[in-house]
Amino acid sequence: MTSAEMPSSNRGSPSRSSCRVDIHVHRARLYLPLLISVIFLFCNGAFAAEPAVELTGTAVQGGIVFGIAQPGSSVTLDGDRIAVSGDGRFVIGFGRDETGTRTLSISSPDGDVFQQELPVEAREYAIERVDGLPPSTVTPDPSVSARIQEDARMVASARLRRDTQAYYARGFKWPAKGRISGVYGSQRILNGEPRRPHFGLDIAAPKGTPVYAPADGLITLTHPDMYFSGGTIILDHGQGLSSTFLHLSKILVEAGTFVRQGDLIAEIGATGRASGPHLDWRMNWRDRRVDPQVLMGPINDPATD
Repeated sequence: MTSAEMPSSNRGSPSRSSCRVDIHVHRARLYLPLLISVIFLFCNGAFAAEPAVELTGTAVQGGIVFGIAQPGSSVTLDGDRIAVSGDGRFVIGFGRDETGTRTLSISSPDGDVFQQELPVEAREYAIERVDGLPPSTVTPDPSVSARIQEDARMVASARLRRDTQAYYARGFKWPAKGRISGVYGSQRILNGEPRRPHFGLDIAAPKGTPVYAPADGLITLTHPDMYFSGGTIILDHGQGLSSTFLHLSKILVEAGTFVRQGDLIAEIGATGRASGPHLDWRMNWRDRRVDPQVLMGPINDPATD
């Protein structure tokens, strides 16, 4: 229902005067500046017994925010409708270079409307300059351009799925054990030419190390040998949130399979353009590339396994 369609004076326009808002700000894990937990109470002048909307996550470049609204609520981000599950769960993400302020609007089944401004905090990324490399190691040979384009088409198609189910609801666990060897957002400048930023989280481990599903979801793509990423899996967690696993030596699932958190799906390798065995774990929310590490505690910590 749009604001013009709201029938009563307490409905139809975003209002803070009739609702209490509790905002709790905590220090984030790792290097992230803030972990934001926001609880909205929809009410009409009276104190609500239960919160109608809860948001948890990081309003930062590469961050992810999870929400729980009253079942039947509608949610928009900057006017764009966001998928909401039957039990009121939704998710939004922020890109690596996203700036400015996003406007989140929640309309309850009763017609109450609340808007929350989400300023996206900036991050600093590591930049590495490498000069004197042979041109063939910097720019792919033109003969493989058709293969690269077809790989990109398959990946884009796999990420188009928009399921309203919140398969991510149980949270995330590390997909593999190992050493963090690369982080989200870092960028290389090769022979003076800026390359695309690294959008994944690299976990270095021996070839054959098990890779597990970090959360529930549907396998939407498997490929044994993409040009850049080698053995590749895409796992859809619902509502446009997906995980991608790259450089795999062995794939143990098929597209169309629904997996549960902790299911064995692959083994670490060094396929594609990889300098050594590792898992490159990437996440997307819609067309935004987000940082898996914002969801996780320390790697190899039994409490987060």
